[in-house]
Order: sequence, then C-alpha cells, then structure tokens
Amino acid sequence: MGTLPLWAVLLLTPAVILGSLEGGRLLGTIRRRRGSTDQEASGSAMVTATVGLLSIMLAFTFGLAATRFDARRQLLLDEASAIEIAYLRADLLPEPQRGTIRNLFRSYVDIRVKGVDLHKVEEAVLKSGELHSQLWIHTVAAVESDQRPAATSLFVQSLSDVIAFHSRRIATRGIPSMSWIAIYCVAILAMAGLGYEAGLSGRGRPLAMFAVVISYSAILYLITDLNRSEDGLLTVSRQVMVDLRSTINMPR
Repeated sequence: MGTLPLWAVLLLTPAVILGSLEGGRLLGTIRRRRGSTDQEASGSAMVTATVGLLSIMLAFTFGLAATRFDARRQLLLDEASAIEIAYLRADLLPEPQRGTIRNLFRSYVDIRVKGVDLHKVEEAVLKSGELHSQLWIHTVAAVESDQRPAATSLFVQSLSDVIAFHSRRIATRGIPSMSWIAIYCVAILAMAGLGYEAGLSGRGRPLAMFAVVISYSAILYLITDLNRSEDGLLTVSRQVMVDLRSTINMPR
C-alpha cells in the first residue's frame, strides 16, 4: 500500500474486505446446507481470536502512523529553520562562493516546494541530494580560501544540520511494506472467518456486514492517509517552506 495511489487504496480495501466476507459466508452456507455445524463453537473462538489480533495490529499501526506523521511535521519545521539559518550564515563566506551558495539554497527550497506540489517527491529527493553535493563542494572551496576559520565553521555546521534533517526526513517516510502485507493478510483471514461463521449459523445480516466493511475500510484508509504526508486528506502543511522560499527570494 506504500506505492499505490490513495484512490486505488480507497477502492481496493473495501473490495478485499467485502470479497473476504462474502467468500467466507458462501463457504459457511455450503457447509451448513451439508449439515456440517458440529464445529461451530470452536470455529467461533478462532474467529474471535483472529479479529482480536487484527484489532491489535490496526491499533498499533495507527499509533505508528500518527507518531510518524507528527515527527514529519516537526522535522519540516526544524529543517526550514536550519535552511534559513544556513542561508543567513552564507554571508560569512567569501565571494564568489557566497552568491553561488545562496542561489543553490534558493533552488533547494524551490525543489522542495515544487516536488510536493507536482507530486514528484522521489524526484525532488534525488535533486536535493545532488544539491547537497554542490553545496558541500562550494563550501569546501570557501573554507580553503577564507582566512577566518571561526566564521566559516558556523556555516559548515549549519549546512551539516540541513543535510542531517534531510536524511532524518527520508528515514521517517512511511510504514514498511511487510507491515502492510501482514495487516491485509490478517484482515482477509479475519473477514473470511466472520463471513464463514455468519454463513454457518445462517444469521448473517447484510446491514451488519456492510457496517463491518465500511468500518475496517475507513480505518485502513485513515492509516494509509496518515502514512502519506505529501498527499491525501491529512497532509503536513508545507506553508513554512513556502514562506521560507518567499523570504530568501526577497531582494537584499
């Protein structure tokens, strides 16, 4: 689910849950008609355990997604602050590196903003890494030509912070793919078990099954949305980066 677009998740999740329920109910109905109801009690206990496991996994994953969402929001604020400080400390560098580094920072922030606006986050990450290399090359040249090591060391530290925040932002980007596979496998088993139990007992209610489909689909979609900080309904506001772009592009 980490690579699927959100509209596909919105359509696929209810289909998977409903298909599992209906498949299990069909199998349970067939067995009931054949008179195979002697193991209903033990089967009910297994279904309860599976649904409980699914609930625990959803609660854990929701907490993980919410925590990472908050972490990405805080990292964005910290990174914007680090970029602004580094941009201002570029004044401590000699020319021509001073002007070149300022222009690179303007390009860096512009790429960050446009990457989200154009939904090209992966491309923006690659370009950001390239700009880090260029910034470092010009910084080394500035340090070698400057006779004020104390002043240039302040900029070097600021640039190191910018690169570090970028690496941390990438490291907190989402829930691992194996976690999604495990969640959906357990969800399929749990929903199939519920459907099987309903078909075996002959007490399946369409309205109740519809409520189950909607509830679990909504939770899974919410987790997926929280896991995507760049798109969807719940996004980390990029206004701080937009404001930074306006600030550093102002004539000085």
